[in-house]
Amino acid sequence: MTSRWPSPRWTTSPRVARELQLQLAAQVRVTPLPGDVRWVAGLDATVSPNGRWMIGVATLWDLQEHCVAEVRSAWLRMRFPYVPGLLSFREAPVLLAALRKLRKKPDLLLCDGQGLAHPRRFGLACHLGVLCDLPSVGSAKNRLVGEATEPGPAPGAWEPLLDQGEVVGAVVRTRPGCKPVYVSVGHRCTLEDAVRLVLACCQGHRLPEPTHRSDRTARLVRRLLPARRLAS
Repeated sequence: MTSRWPSPRWTTSPRVARELQLQLAAQVRVTPLPGDVRWVAGLDATVSPNGRWMIGVATLWDLQEHCVAEVRSAWLRMRFPYVPGLLSFREAPVLLAALRKLRKKPDLLLCDGQGLAHPRRFGLACHLGVLCDLPSVGSAKNRLVGEATEPGPAPGAWEPLLDQGEVVGAVVRTRPGCKPVYVSVGHRCTLEDAVRLVLACCQGHRLPEPTHRSDRTARLVRRLLPARRLAS
């Protein structure tokens, strides 16, 4: 399955990373989803307790049966510092490593991060979508750019997220009494597709189930990561 996934070189320079974002942003396509989506890979990453390792998880969610089909994790040495707006250079390598372990190729990538709702219109969901040439959606817990009206209280209510007069995403209510999530296009889908997909993946939690499951698994792996890894 490894041949399905790219193995790009990753810069360790924030300046070069910003230049690459601007170059690759031109490759993002906002087009309707090409067909029915069944297999959604929910992606999330975290940092090891000693700050030296990135842990990534890919949860393959069956949108038709509403169940987990597969869960894979990976961990890699930390290569990129924490820099706001450059999350993909820190997390994408380990998320690609987790994706390579999946037996089945997903129809769509659902990232715990931004897509077009990003200062350079190239968040984690855009980066992974372009690299893998797959439809992708960003569903973030926090806003990175833009302003929006608070959506209504009912699940499914949403308002456009505007940045400098441009619609870059949506503020979506997924559960009553909870803060909304920030949804944006990553690649090869429309904003309406992205919102509909996130809502279809919700199973009673604030976050869509595929990324919610990946978040839980990443925390578990973080606790269980072998002591020799933490010491190295």
